[in-house]
Amino acid sequence: MATILIVDDDPVQRRLLEAMVRRFGHEPIVTDGGEAAVAALTGGAAVDCIILDLVMPDLDGLGVLARMRENGMSIPVIVQTAHGGIDNVISAMRAGAADFVVKPVGAERLQVSLRNALATSALETEIQRLKRSRNGTLTFKDIVTRSARMQAVLRQAEKAAASTIPVLIEGQSGVGKEMIARAIHGCSERRAKPFVAVNCGAIPDNLVESLLFGHEKGAFTGATERHTGKFVEASGGTLFLDEVGELPASAQVKLLRAVQEGEVEPVGARRPVKVDVRLISATNRNLIADVTHGRFREDLFYRLHVFPLGVPPLSDRPEDIPDLVRHFLARFCAEEGKRIRAVSAEALQLLRAYSWPGNVRQLENAVFRAVVLAEGDELGADEFPQIRAQLAGAREGKETPISPAAFESPPIILAGLALSEPASPPLAVAAEARPGMLELVDAAGNIRPLEEIENEMIRFAITHYRGQMSEVARRLRIGRSTLYRKLKDLGLDEGAEPVEDVASG
Repeated sequence: MATILIVDDDPVQRRLLEAMVRRFGHEPIVTDGGEAAVAALTGGAAVDCIILDLVMPDLDGLGVLARMRENGMSIPVIVQTAHGGIDNVISAMRAGAADFVVKPVGAERLQVSLRNALATSALETEIQRLKRSRNGTLTFKDIVTRSARMQAVLRQAEKAAASTIPVLIEGQSGVGKEMIARAIHGCSERRAKPFVAVNCGAIPDNLVESLLFGHEKGAFTGATERHTGKFVEASGGTLFLDEVGELPASAQVKLLRAVQEGEVEPVGARRPVKVDVRLISATNRNLIADVTHGRFREDLFYRLHVFPLGVPPLSDRPEDIPDLVRHFLARFCAEEGKRIRAVSAEALQLLRAYSWPGNVRQLENAVFRAVVLAEGDELGADEFPQIRAQLAGAREGKETPISPAAFESPPIILAGLALSEPASPPLAVAAEARPGMLELVDAAGNIRPLEEIENEMIRFAITHYRGQMSEVARRLRIGRSTLYRKLKDLGLDEGAEPVEDVASG
């Protein structure tokens, strides 16, 4: 659903256009003249396309186009003209109009024109956004949102961008934390300097310090040359630490020193190296709980948690889904060489009804798959079979089936230990009552500790995926190094090194 601004001084034409726009599944904004249209645009109205009459008494269509150009607005415009106004049409097209229609316009002609204008605009916007992302000049205007909650977050982020204050972006996986970090960098004084992103959850524990802080040649076995490290690489610019909660304790100590002193000590170096970085961190974990349980240093937490930003999940901002779909559709059509012009109203309704546990990243992948499946020039509900099936299952009260045999824990070899007993008594009880469900309260009716529930989930995942640790880590959405660290906390790796997955070997 797009927002269409209708500009016409004729009340009959306004009503006709408004009715057609609503029938196409879009939201109309109606103004009775050029001055009113300019006031709406400069007043912050979020408009995706304009249907503009060329001949109006106060400010005509060419005047509106000129005002838009002066204000740097690149909204696609479809101009309307009566018969014989071809000279004005040529002038309007030269002034930046995307298309023209002749009054009275038919519904089919207007729908095609709107569809083409919106598709072209989305593609151009996406291309420019990708270029700015690569160049480190992404801004908050490049973040697609209509949500009041998300806009409030972006307003706070804009304030953070004006300083060098450390920022901690909190939110579920896939909500767009890195994009916000890039926008903070792109709107800061450091935008001409490097933006270096590091996924802390994807680095093996024994390489974290070397990758972040660098190492000297010969500092350890395999160090055949000197490595500067990400802090030095980002010096003068911004260092983005994604999944910062996954850092091991030894790296947390050195990170604290780097933040406090503005210097890093490469592995094997004789003296520290001064660095000047703007630090932005992100996490999908509850770091306060990690501090309470001793998994994250309290002093480091307060150094990073100076300016927290909480990004809402996509399920809390369904109004963003149509715009996000349009942007993803434009990009994937260009990449796949498809000519898909629109998404049906039924498909959009389907997508808005889904909860999107994987957030924007899951929506992006769903649109990618739909573009590959599509055979016509429109995405319909049939191109989203998995989403439709999950919604149908939810309406019927069905749960994702989990075999009770998974709780019987067939023998697994994990780090040299044979685990053949049930995961734990509480989980076994839960399995008898409701297979595949974890109990959140104990026998006394109190909420069970988060750490205890997490431990049972890890044990169950290991048995469910029969010890294939890569699959376990992927399904739990944590890094392999994090998984092994948690196993160490559970006491499951005593006296042995983690074995490789059978499936990967």
